[in-house]
Amino acid sequence: MQAAPVRATAIPTFTEALRAVEAVLMRNGQRTARRNAWNAVLEDRRRASDRREAQHVLEAVAHRAPRAT
Repeated sequence: MQAAPVRATAIPTFTEALRAVEAVLMRNGQRTARRNAWNAVLEDRRRASDRREAQHVLEAVAHRAPRAT
């Protein structure tokens, strides 16, 4: 019994496949606008995460600090 032949070409990742389809379907300007929009979404998510973390820290400090009378 013989082993199956080894494939010499790499199978593209899902992301690579999507980018290839994107390149075919969209012009450069549309692709750039879409990437810029996605980067803005990621940046907004990062800022929201930072705000949540800061809020938790402030709440923790407020609960620990003795209140002055």
